[in-house]
Amino acid sequence: MNKLIKTTRLIAIVVLCLSGYSYCFAQKAEVKLFAHRGGMAETDENTISAFETTYNRGLRGYETDIRITKDGHLVIFHDDSFDRMLGIKGSIETLTLKEIKKLKTKKGNPIPTLDEFLTFFKDKDGVYIEFEMKTNKPLYDETTLEKYCDMLYTKAYAAKPANSDYVLTSFDPRPLKYLKQKYPNVDLLLIKSEALSQKVLDEAKGLGVTRVGCRAEKTTRSMVTEAKKQGFTVSLWPGHSVEDFFLGVALGSDYLCSDVPYEVTERVRNSAPWITLK
Repeated sequence: MNKLIKTTRLIAIVVLCLSGYSYCFAQKAEVKLFAHRGGMAETDENTISAFETTYNRGLRGYETDIRITKDGHLVIFHDDSFDRMLGIKGSIETLTLKEIKKLKTKKGNPIPTLDEFLTFFKDKDGVYIEFEMKTNKPLYDETTLEKYCDMLYTKAYAAKPANSDYVLTSFDPRPLKYLKQKYPNVDLLLIKSEALSQKVLDEAKGLGVTRVGCRAEKTTRSMVTEAKKQGFTVSLWPGHSVEDFFLGVALGSDYLCSDVPYEVTERVRNSAPWITLK
């Protein structure tokens, strides 16, 4: 099945490149590559070790996930349970920070706080970071949501190097709406688990958001072009493989996340000189 999926993706890339998109080989393409959870297929995702490894390999784009503890501290963790990463029951939202700091991932790394993450990047100029707000209902009621958003915005932007780009992202429109109303200059991105469409763009416009992140599989290059004409910055996902990356480039995406950013970087360096990784 995995082989079939990879073959289908490669066919899609070839079709795109042969259907009038000769830029794939004749012209330069530029895209911002960023490491999904610090490069989740190449590292122990969302740990300081992951971000340090990826940074030392030359990556300057990252994505991470933010949750709030039972006693009101922001930490870096993707899942709504510990099962996959730690092999135990429980969740970030049901434990205090002190309890969480006693835990380790299956690979032996601690769960970092947002403060620890920001400290790591505070002296690293020129990076791009997406902070995904994991504000799942019903754990994040309006009071918790507002506290969470205020802390995340204040901490992230206070620690941001002058020449770095920090973007707050979410599938949940509630934090995007709240942040845009309270902090008009905040940089936001609406994530959708669907293809890019005019409906998605209209939803983003209603939130005052000019960045969208959609699934690449059914997105068309013409829709990406149209989104850019309307003033949007486009990011496509998922980025499970190198083939996913090349599909995103062929579609004209501005930003591409990847679970295998180092593998992508090496492939581009060795066999795709027409792509510039920003």
